[in-house]
Amino acid sequence: MQDVVPHHDRVLIVEDEPKIARLVADYLEGSGYPSEHLDHGDAVLPWLHQQATADDLPALVLLDLMLPGSDGLTLCREIRQRWPAVAIIMLTARVEEVDRLLGLELGADDYICKPFSPREVVARIRAVLRRSHASAEPASTNGLELDDAGWRALADGRDLGLTAVEFQLLKVMMHSPGRIFSREQLMDHMYRDHRIVSERTVDSHVKKLRRKIAEAWPEREVIRSVYGVGYKYQPDE
Repeated sequence: MQDVVPHHDRVLIVEDEPKIARLVADYLEGSGYPSEHLDHGDAVLPWLHQQATADDLPALVLLDLMLPGSDGLTLCREIRQRWPAVAIIMLTARVEEVDRLLGLELGADDYICKPFSPREVVARIRAVLRRSHASAEPASTNGLELDDAGWRALADGRDLGLTAVEFQLLKVMMHSPGRIFSREQLMDHMYRDHRIVSERTVDSHVKKLRRKIAEAWPEREVIRSVYGVGYKYQPDE
């Protein structure tokens, strides 16, 4: 994992249909978001590596699921592992993949189903980037610290490498320690446009978040299940 933080709201569009890519790029430019375009999956990781070396990563990757070369699922996983500060929105015509994209092994920050309107794409990008530009004031309890400006969670100084959704989930619970959040409440905080997301997706995000915390603190359990209700953040007594 490379600890490189994006500096501005540039968007990388990874889409092999030129008309769609051009239309989205035009709408982004009109909304104040500069963009770059790649049309082949195999070009994505080398390009991002070059940008990271120059300390100039994009803030967000708009990533089509079906691509020539490396597919979107593989790229999402690799980008999340190597550059966790870069947000990812997936474009998919396969509705059955939604839970997998958002919650299971991949952890995309959002998804958009085709066909879509360019205005919807811009609105979703704006919402994801707004979450990434939340208040820069850090929160800290018993060795676990949130750095909003860097979009990081640190356990005794160790970066947990959270996705944007995992970070938001932890942030919501940390700001109300001991409070029990239902899955529906957590969904409302994670997805402000009130889309329908399954409870299984929330459970998967929490499972991954717990696993990352446990890698740093194997002896501590700060996110606890409340049977039949939801979850709470409970710092050590």
